[in-house]
Amino acid sequence: MNYQEIATGACEKIEEAAGRFRVNGTPSECRRYGSGHINDTFLLRTEDGEQGHSYILQRMNTHVFQDPEGLMRNVSGVTGFLRDEIIRTGGDPLRETLTLVKTESGEDYYVDSLGSWWRMYLFIPDAVGYDTAEKKGIFYQSARAFGRFQRLLARYPVSLLTETIPDFHNTPKRYEAFCRAVEADVCGRVQGVGSEIAFVTDRKEEMSIVADKLESGEIPRRVTHNDTKLNNVLIDSRTGQAVCVIDLDTVMPGTAVFDFGDSIRFGANTAAEDEKDLGRVSLSLPLYETYTKGFLEGCAGSLTEGEIRLLPWGAKIMTLECGMRFLTDYLEGDRYFRIHRPEHNLDRARTQFALVADMERKWDEMRRLAECAGHTRGQ
Repeated sequence: MNYQEIATGACEKIEEAAGRFRVNGTPSECRRYGSGHINDTFLLRTEDGEQGHSYILQRMNTHVFQDPEGLMRNVSGVTGFLRDEIIRTGGDPLRETLTLVKTESGEDYYVDSLGSWWRMYLFIPDAVGYDTAEKKGIFYQSARAFGRFQRLLARYPVSLLTETIPDFHNTPKRYEAFCRAVEADVCGRVQGVGSEIAFVTDRKEEMSIVADKLESGEIPRRVTHNDTKLNNVLIDSRTGQAVCVIDLDTVMPGTAVFDFGDSIRFGANTAAEDEKDLGRVSLSLPLYETYTKGFLEGCAGSLTEGEIRLLPWGAKIMTLECGMRFLTDYLEGDRYFRIHRPEHNLDRARTQFALVADMERKWDEMRRLAECAGHTRGQ
């Protein structure tokens, strides 16, 4: 097999894993694929006479996802349910949801001789992901896709889902972890980030606003994606329409408010997630408005009034939480997020905090736009 951009030592295990799944044809080429921080993702091509086939092969990060069997049970259950709903509504299940490829023994995953966990999906052709909202239409399509994802899974039993990362978006507990990292200061980095630490601690009281309402039942617990970045929606390269929501590792019980908020954090920022020039970081109100309209359109009336009122809080808290997570990882020695330069996680944290500060300056308008969009959609 031809390997591209892959270290020689890794090729043997990739070939072992690829050979355990029910692919059409003979594997001919494998290369790294995508820009994800967590799992190792490869594009596998096979040859079957004159016809070629493409697959996504992933080595799962079991340090991050410590219950990979539960995770795969979630993915299998959710994609199966989505497939049935898509067929029922006249869609194309091979393009509109991920399709797991079974192993030779009929499993959804393979564990290799070193204990690494692997899975495979059918590759969705003529579809691309975007790291930035280059056009408002792209952001709007991603919003509709995540809203539709919520709507299609509205009848899926939340009780069937495993928490793949317990308390993943439990912001108060994330704050507790942050405080422990500051106290321990295992890498001696606290002294250099005093202003960033103060930025977080000054907003401690806001961190439980959504979590408290979820816990009390004031807003419903739903099947949520929990990582709703723009690049987790594939866009049809010919039509410009949203095709499929991907990266389902963090599908868990949660709140639609945070799914909305994480999209705003990532997609309505005028700068990259790791921008070092903080003067370039701001919340784009036009993109915020575009996404809000698209998300509520995709949800098609399924959100409550209480959830709509909390949408701006979802954006602010998810941005603050993400910055806090980046800063925590920096203080602990960059153990969770993959970094590409020294202080990469610190740059990411500073970007998130700059975005929070700009949201605070634009808060009244954020609330007004969410309320207007909710009334327009009849939510």
